[in-house]
Amino acid sequence: MAPTAPTAAKSASPSQPSGKSEVADLKQQLRQLAGSRAPDADDQRRDVFKRVISCMTAGIDVSAAFGEMVLCSATSDVVLKKMCYLYVGVHARNHPDLALLTINFLQRDCHDQDPTIRGLALRSLCSLRVPNLVEYLVSPLATGLKDPSAYVRMIAAVGAAKLYHISATACLDADLPAALKALMLSDPDAQVVANCMHALQEIWTLEAAKSEEAAREIETLYSKPVVFYLLNRIKEFSEWAQCLVLELVSNFLPSDNNEIFDIMNLLEDRLQHANGAVVLATIKVFLHLTMSMTDVHQQVYERIKAPLLTLVGAGSPEQSYSVLCHLHLLVMRAPMLFSSDYKSFYCQFSDPSYVKKLKLEMLTAIANESNTYEIVTELCEYAGNVDVPIARESIRAVGKIALQQYDVNAIVDRLLQFLEMDKEYVTAETLVLVKDLLRKYPQWSHDCIAVVGNISSKNIQEPKGKAALIWMLGEYSQDMHDAPYILESLVENWEEEHSPEVVRLHLLTAVMKCFFKRPPETQMALGATLTAGLSDTHQDVHDRALFYYRLLQYDPAVAERVVNPPKQAVSVFADTQSSEIKDRIFDEFNSLSVVYQKPSYMFTDKEHRGPFEYSEDLTNLAVGAEMTENTISAQRYQESDNDLLLSTSDKEDNATATSNGSSASTYNAPSDLSGPSLLSSQIPSETSLINPGAPTYSSQSNFSLDDLLGLGVPQASAPPPAPALTLNSKPVLDPGTFQKKWGQLALSLSQECSLSPQGAASLMNPQSLIRHMQNNYIQCIASGGQPPNYKFFFYAQKDGATAFFLVECIVNTASAKAQIKVKADDGTAAEAFSTLFQSALSKFGLS
Repeated sequence: MAPTAPTAAKSASPSQPSGKSEVADLKQQLRQLAGSRAPDADDQRRDVFKRVISCMTAGIDVSAAFGEMVLCSATSDVVLKKMCYLYVGVHARNHPDLALLTINFLQRDCHDQDPTIRGLALRSLCSLRVPNLVEYLVSPLATGLKDPSAYVRMIAAVGAAKLYHISATACLDADLPAALKALMLSDPDAQVVANCMHALQEIWTLEAAKSEEAAREIETLYSKPVVFYLLNRIKEFSEWAQCLVLELVSNFLPSDNNEIFDIMNLLEDRLQHANGAVVLATIKVFLHLTMSMTDVHQQVYERIKAPLLTLVGAGSPEQSYSVLCHLHLLVMRAPMLFSSDYKSFYCQFSDPSYVKKLKLEMLTAIANESNTYEIVTELCEYAGNVDVPIARESIRAVGKIALQQYDVNAIVDRLLQFLEMDKEYVTAETLVLVKDLLRKYPQWSHDCIAVVGNISSKNIQEPKGKAALIWMLGEYSQDMHDAPYILESLVENWEEEHSPEVVRLHLLTAVMKCFFKRPPETQMALGATLTAGLSDTHQDVHDRALFYYRLLQYDPAVAERVVNPPKQAVSVFADTQSSEIKDRIFDEFNSLSVVYQKPSYMFTDKEHRGPFEYSEDLTNLAVGAEMTENTISAQRYQESDNDLLLSTSDKEDNATATSNGSSASTYNAPSDLSGPSLLSSQIPSETSLINPGAPTYSSQSNFSLDDLLGLGVPQASAPPPAPALTLNSKPVLDPGTFQKKWGQLALSLSQECSLSPQGAASLMNPQSLIRHMQNNYIQCIASGGQPPNYKFFFYAQKDGATAFFLVECIVNTASAKAQIKVKADDGTAAEAFSTLFQSALSKFGLS
């Protein structure tokens, strides 16, 4: 029975699904077409099937039509079969009860005369991924591996790997790995061989952890007969299959040098392949095989240069970048071998920014005595580039080459010419490089300072550039006539410099250095600087100002030795990556590790982030048998009730300290520092260091450091101490209640704090932190993780009240930092508890 006219009109626009009414209409049409034998029945089915797939793609639930779709699958039309299999594969996993309806017609199609239908049916059957239907997969797979059609055998090989993931026992009991191995070594079709090899690698790699037999099978896969069999047929394989074979060969261990040369001879022509993945995989084989042969390894570098450089210029920007990343890795290992090809790394106008940046890094790496002039000349042209990030990178590249001691005289002249360009970002980047050059080549100070002295600090807005200028003003203040006055003007504008703390930190140090070199001119500026620093809300700035204040109060001679020691040239600047990291990346050649420039464990969740996911949801951190070892029950903890977490005096001291970026009260100099100074007891020669023209004071005179520097810090009365927060020594909270509270309470505080180096080292045993916090009446209810990340859930109870404090603490031992999230029944006490918690955490490992 043909569908009605209105229905046919609807089918003309399959991309406009309308929800439930549309699904009901589709079901009715499918039911009408299920038994139709009309000449145009297949065409009508196609239209309806297209509408079903369109609805499915649009996110509409069409699972209600599952039965009707299965009934309409009884056809020899391949297109209808494909659409039906697509529908079944999508809905079978979410509706396993309905998937049982498909078994009969899929098994029937596995024996169809058309090999395309047999292959599609077998692929769909293996894609159901329903554990209850495993018994129906084994027989079709075993039959498919012996099918006369290569297409069916190819699909059956992949299906065996799918079956292993659904049920490893069923796959091994059916002896499918042995059938795959036999097929791999005997099948005439190259794609079948490749699929069998890939399936075997996947199965045996996963099974090796549980079975010694599987481990032995992996060794046979990497044996000489198998490797050379695959290499002799490598030209028959597709590009994807060639990459698989080459990856397998890279893990092969030859018995002697003759085998190495045989393999390289077989793969020589693969270096000329048009596909970049094949070329990179071949290069990986060459590099790994010759690691123990120094001379041959160097010849390999020479041999692979031309193919790589060809790929850089022949492909898309994305392919060029990927190949350049691998070239960059090789350049960093053997820069001399690529020094003659420096022109290949010149930036093209059409190159994207990410390609240009990588080329600049490579030009920096390959610079030597023979090519420095040409490379620096090219880099100087980029300094005026309209692409500001590339202009910055080019200036940095010139500075890096200068730090490598190649043609320093000419490079310094080029850098000083940059300072004359009327571009603020060029001047800022150049100042940073001049500062580094002066640290390594102090003999150039006279020429550099003569040019730097003409630069106005008002024209430099970037924090790094202004900090570099301030550093030179302090370091070479004896050679710069206006240095004290420029620094004084910067101090007067302290509030304007409030945003970048790096500028304020450099300003504090520069004024201190200038004070010891030109005391009469800098005395008042130093007083103003210390006053501003002590009142600064940024913790680092405040702490440095307080350190300088107390250092001067203790002994100016000691302060001078600390702040202004004799200059020593910096011979080597620290590398950003250790040699171990670089070797690890080289071992993972032809992978994302090279593109990311970091080993795989640094960006894969399983190895780097630990066995659990960091989440607000406590349910993601299982508290089971594994966590029981890391969890110490609160009920088992017995301790005296005499000690509090912090005494009142400790609490008052901690109330003045805040974390970076948080608000802090204005700091007034402590009363014990604002009174008579320790300098009153020093000998006249030491006091004359601060102001040579000042009269000598006796030990009985009321002489003060504040008066000398003009600080004028008022004797402000201390604010009344906040009431100390005390904790219950024996809080009790079960995991269920903790989880319920954690989900209900709002986040009170989120802060970052630091651990001591000893504490970070002690976290090799997380139990030590748990015991330490228990000694401070803070209990751990769950913990987990592995180096360098650990996660803890703590709780504490306010003494004399029912209010609980819940804490999520994520510790990174590499950075010695802890991320803390606090939730509290009593939100008003959350900040006080956070102070207690951070105080206890900071003392971890010190006792």
